[in-house]
Amino acid sequence: VRLVESGGGLVQPGGSLELSCTASGFTFSSSEMSWVRRAPGQGFEWVAGINGAGDSPYYLDSVKGRFTISRDNAKNTLYLHMISLKAEDTGVYFCRRDSTAARGQGTQVVVSS
Repeated sequence: VRLVESGGGLVQPGGSLELSCTASGFTFSSSEMSWVRRAPGQGFEWVAGINGAGDSPYYLDSVKGRFTISRDNAKNTLYLHMISLKAEDTGVYFCRRDSTAARGQGTQVVVSS
């Protein structure tokens, strides 16, 4: 199993970013996937999840209306589109295969002016 996240960076409050996660080594299309994050000095926090078909996303309350999780099963890729970013969204973002809790190395998001 391999998960590789990308797309993080430094963005001002109110800005947007799109994260990607490329998966390999398992049947991506049948796997429920999530994005989780870890703020500096904090534990992991689940952010958003999506079923294998990609038609049933679900979100942490604090990101509803701002984050959109999606997937392209033909490309074995998971996405997280983030708008109206806030300082409290700062952290390392990981994609996770829910059945095994396998994660990638993460991509850092810093929201700061």
